[in-house]
Amino acid sequence: MTGQDLGSTSLGAFQDGEGEVQRFAKAVVAPVVGVSGGVLPIQPVQGLFSHDRDPDPAFQRCVAADGATRCVARTRLYREGKLELEGFPVADISDYIDEEGVTVWLDLHSPDRADLAVLSEEFGLHPLAVEDAVNVHQRAKLDRYPDHLFVSAYGVRLEPVAGTVVTSEVAVFVTKRALITVRKDDGLDIEAVMERWDANPDLVCHGVGYLLYGLLDVIVDSHFEAVQALDAAIEDLEDTLFADVPQGALVQRRSFELRKSLVLTRRVVLPMREVVNALMRRDLRIVVDPMQPYFQDVYDHVLRASEWTESLRDLVTTILETNLTIQGNRLNEIMKKLTSWAAIIAVPTAVTGFYGQNVPYPGVGQHWGFAVSTIAILGIAGILYLGFKRRDWL
Repeated sequence: MTGQDLGSTSLGAFQDGEGEVQRFAKAVVAPVVGVSGGVLPIQPVQGLFSHDRDPDPAFQRCVAADGATRCVARTRLYREGKLELEGFPVADISDYIDEEGVTVWLDLHSPDRADLAVLSEEFGLHPLAVEDAVNVHQRAKLDRYPDHLFVSAYGVRLEPVAGTVVTSEVAVFVTKRALITVRKDDGLDIEAVMERWDANPDLVCHGVGYLLYGLLDVIVDSHFEAVQALDAAIEDLEDTLFADVPQGALVQRRSFELRKSLVLTRRVVLPMREVVNALMRRDLRIVVDPMQPYFQDVYDHVLRASEWTESLRDLVTTILETNLTIQGNRLNEIMKKLTSWAAIIAVPTAVTGFYGQNVPYPGVGQHWGFAVSTIAILGIAGILYLGFKRRDWL
């Protein structure tokens, strides 16, 4: 069975198998070695990214300090819907994972391929899912395996100065009693996720389904914030488009930057519709009935963000076309003025050219001849000027 199979197999296949659960328990105890991920050189939106605020000491308690992992690991244990332990050693997870009413969260920051390969080879997590958890630039997706689910998703933000989108990738393993998050960089603020969990303690009794909801809710909120920021940037671009001083080059450059950002945002947001919709399937046994409205709310936000992204793409295309039209109209105005002045200037050129011939003509060598030619120049030029002015060419 492949990781892409969304057929009839359900998570219930591992709920009845103690050996599978035990393999998972050993998997999360396995040493995981990693290095810290890169820091996004931006200021994120509304606390959804880790650079937006200083670390809260209250959330540092969940950092595991047993040294089982060289990368930063965070642990939490919920029992019967209440937070019982946090920051306990990773090696102790196997002592809790088989107990009824227990839900465990393990967060790993930037483990490498060799570390997570141990999970695949010895502890039951599918090697394809482990490989996807290490590799970057995975498509946002939901893969279904006999004893767990694998979710790949992205947090998103807009860098306001350049108008470029920055993404933060997170991989999630979902089992019967545990949620494992693998963050591949520092982008997504895991403290914001924990705050979301702590904001609704009455829902923690729903176990892994609630933890997954809180994580997805923060991620989808970042999508919504990014699309909203793109909308504001496009509104500013519209003001620039119709500015009194023409800024065609700036409008064209910003339009292409925003269009590129919208393409990247669309690539991240659209697959989330399939992910959230698939998670709500009853045969997965992840989303219990009380959690259905909450996942439906996340799904509605995903739909709104994706539809908003599509409308903004059309709007940017319209701005590009409007900019070209405005440039064409301005060029026509300039050509009309140049043509009008060229016609006016042609009058004295024609008259003086005629009287400059080396042949006798009426009034040659006479003062009245000079006066007639001057009056003809001024009269004809004045008539042309008034005619062009009446037609709004000048």
